[in-house]
Amino acid sequence: MPYLSPALTLLVSAVKKAGQSLTHDFNEVEKLQASVRGSEDFAKAAVSRAERILRQELSKARPSYPFAVDGQAEPQGPHFVISAMDGLTNFAHGVPYFAISAAVVDNSIPLMAAIFNPATDELFFAEKGCGAFKEGFRNHERLRVSARKDMATALVSINQGHEELSAYQQLFAALLHSNARVRTAGALSLDLAYAAAGKFDGVIGMHSPLSSLMAGVLLVKEAGGLIRDLHAKDIRSENLGEVFASGNIMAVNPNLSTTLYGVINK
Repeated sequence: MPYLSPALTLLVSAVKKAGQSLTHDFNEVEKLQASVRGSEDFAKAAVSRAERILRQELSKARPSYPFAVDGQAEPQGPHFVISAMDGLTNFAHGVPYFAISAAVVDNSIPLMAAIFNPATDELFFAEKGCGAFKEGFRNHERLRVSARKDMATALVSINQGHEELSAYQQLFAALLHSNARVRTAGALSLDLAYAAAGKFDGVIGMHSPLSSLMAGVLLVKEAGGLIRDLHAKDIRSENLGEVFASGNIMAVNPNLSTTLYGVINK
């Protein structure tokens, strides 16, 4: 069983507490499916409640750490990057694929991270240099990316951001033509956790916010995966700054890295 540092224990505790609020609200949202507007409004209120709890829990333990805001300059020194809900549409429709995430970041480098899906009680966590894990009842499971080498047997997730629809359609078509199995699950942070666990062989995100990226990036790296910008000119080494600046991420196991990059950049 891995040792959880005090700071990582803090993240885990915070996302779980916020998850308790979302669990209660998720059980309620399923009763509102007959009213589309009602479920959407309820979901947004649920996210607000969860974010308030998440911020309160983190601030109590680390009051000097500011919170990063998507689209704004990165705070100086150690800070939190959080998302109280990745997968809002899934949540609002009663689909149990969404996540709360939190990361401690310094100088654009994620140092520790936790991603939690309260609907399935799946918790993933990682600390830089210490590996990535999934919480277990007795023993935590060490995460490793998959070892698949062939696109024909690969399962790749793609997430649509705010880019032009044509760019997304072209990329989706290229993946299908490579014979890969393609999924759009709707929660990038959870997709990245699944890539770290070897469930997805590759994950693609287009124009993704930092709040959806940061925690998952650390999980993938600590599980042995690679992080690339979708259109990086040099794929011999990782450039996280490039990924975070563009929001265009390719997370992949090392065996498929060159092949997947080639499919994307034909």
